[in-house]
Formats: sequence, C-alpha cells, structure tokens
Amino acid sequence: MSRLIQSVLAISLWWVAGGLAVAADSTPGQAASAPQVQSISIQSVKPDASDAPGYAEQTNQQRAAVQPGNNAPMWRDVGRGAEGYTSLPKSQAPEAGVLIQPFVQYPGSRLTNAGEAWRQVRNQWIIPYGGSFLLVVLGAIAIFYWRQGAIRVHGKPTGVVIERFTPLERAAHWANAMAFVVLAVSGVTMAFGKFFIQPFIGDMLFGWLAYVLKNAHNFAGPLFAVSLLIVFITFVKDNLPQAGDLAWLLKGGGMFGDSEIPSNRFNAGEKVIFWGGVFALGILVVASGLVLDKLLPFLIYERSSMQIAHMVHAVAAVLMLGMFIGHIYMGTIGTEGAYQAMKTGYVDETWAKEHHELWYNDIKANKIPANRSTPQADKAVNA
Repeated sequence: MSRLIQSVLAISLWWVAGGLAVAADSTPGQAASAPQVQSISIQSVKPDASDAPGYAEQTNQQRAAVQPGNNAPMWRDVGRGAEGYTSLPKSQAPEAGVLIQPFVQYPGSRLTNAGEAWRQVRNQWIIPYGGSFLLVVLGAIAIFYWRQGAIRVHGKPTGVVIERFTPLERAAHWANAMAFVVLAVSGVTMAFGKFFIQPFIGDMLFGWLAYVLKNAHNFAGPLFAVSLLIVFITFVKDNLPQAGDLAWLLKGGGMFGDSEIPSNRFNAGEKVIFWGGVFALGILVVASGLVLDKLLPFLIYERSSMQIAHMVHAVAAVLMLGMFIGHIYMGTIGTEGAYQAMKTGYVDETWAKEHHELWYNDIKANKIPANRSTPQADKAVNA
C-alpha cells in the first residue's frame, strides 16, 4: 500500500512541475495552454524518391530501383496507347496488345482516351438528344393529326382505277418496310429500352429481350441493305426533280389548306424522304451497319473504327427513323387511300387527280400507261 501511495505522489509532482514550466515559458498576459498535437496533411507528404530529378520521366527499371512495386511508368505508357506483347496474329487482332486506346477528342467529348470519348458522345449526346428528337417527331405528328386530321378525298370515286404500284414495286417496298420495322424496334429497345422497358420487366427478362432483338437486328440489317438498293433503283426515275416541286415545298403541299398543290407521281415531300432518307441516310446507315457486323472485306476492324461506325450509325439511324415515321404516318392514317394504294397497287381516278394531279394529267394524255402490269384499263377496286 505504501508503494502505491508513493507512485501516486510521484506522478502528481511530475504533472505540477510540467505545468509550472509551461507557465514560465508563456508570454506575459497570455494564458498557458497544454501542448497541442497537429495532424499532417496527406497532400503535403511525398515519397523521398519523388524529390529526385527526373522522377516523372523515369523508366520502369529506374523506378524499380528507388520505389520497388511502383510501375507508374508502365501504366503511363499504357495510357498513351503503347502496344504490349500478344501471341495473336496482327491480321486477326491488330490491336490486341493495346490495353488502353490513345487520347482523342470526338465531337461532343472531352480530350480523353478513345473508349471514354465514345462513351461520352453516346451517353451525353446520342441517347438524350436522339430520344428527345424521336419524341418531338411523334408529338408533332400527334398534334397535327389532332388539329388537321387525315387528308381526305373530296370527290366521289369513279370506279375507274389507275395502277400506282406494280407487284415488283410493292414487293420491294414491303420487304424493305418489314426489315426496317425489325431494325427500328430492336434498335430503339437496345438504345432506350433500359429507360422505359427494363424498369417494368426487370433485368433478367430485359436481358433476354435485348439478346433476341440484337440478333434479329444483325440478321435484318443485310436484308434491309439489299431491299433498300432495290427500292432506290425501282423508284429513282420518278423521284428526280421536276417542275412544280419547289412550289409544293414552299406551300407545304397545301396540307394546311383546302386543296393540295399539284404534283407528279411523287410529290416534293416524298422526294425529300427518298433522297434524304433512302439515299443519303441509307448509305450512312447501311455502310456503318456493315462495319459493325464486320461484313466488309479487307477492312481492319479496330476499336476506333467500330466506335466511329457506331456513332455514325446511331445518328443516321435516329434521323432516318424520324423521317420514316412521318412517311409511315402519311402512308397510313395521314392520307385516305394511301395504304390501299400500296396494298393493292391501284387507286381510283379521283384519288389520283386530287393527290397527284400532274401525274394524273400525264396518264390522261397517254404519256404514262394507266396499267403497267395488265392491259385492263377498267379494273374493279380491291376492297
């Protein structure tokens, strides 16, 4: 017990002596305070090796001598697109030894490695603005139909029909249309499905759906390309610029008035769809799609070429889809009798005169045969 008392007294004396020493060192008028322990910012601590001249430019061998295990120079080279060793042949895998692509700056991306730049373009531009564009198109068509309704035939049918589309023309159109629907549904699902389908059916079902549609997309692509070429060859003659096209465009085809502007077999609006959607966007969509499917021979398929092909494909496909949505609307509920024309191949004289008056006048003047597939001039309208 006496030893315990002695220890407590010794500790007390030591504490009092320390306090008196601190008080003696304090400036006059300033209260004495206990010593404070100050933390050191981790940002201000550097390895001693970093003070060496040329530290940032050291090779991996030099770095290993001063900081074993720090292989920053190797990863710096990897980030620059340096190529490593691979046993795969160059002809099959031209960039298999490149782990990280070099820095690029695509339109709409920051200066970063190519993979990240592609991701930024897709997620920050193509997906949000592409989806918004399609919604705007659908909304505009819905408002137009609500306010204007379908374009009706004002006169009474005569019972005399004119062949508008031959069986070959209709076969080419329907083949292309069916392939386009498969591509549109699958493409929209793959691009935007996680926003409006996945939350309702869950990850597992959406995964299977996306897998099935992705394969359907790949198989429908070549059919679309071939049928699109046939459609172009079949209809190019009647889609060349003609007199009256400019007047039709300037007056909007008369869709907001009581009567349409006279036009040839295809009006100027249909010609815009043909040259803008079928020809220009068709070339971009088909060419980029063949690259993504790796169907173009003698092309070196690298990540950069696939990334560029995807961006071109996505932008062109969204624009084409927007144009074709308008075409589908006008060819179905937007124009009375238009769907029957593509279904049966024939239209009544009254329909031809009201919607394509210049074409009708040429037929009446015997410049164009009224029935190209059959000599029968008077054929009952197929219901």
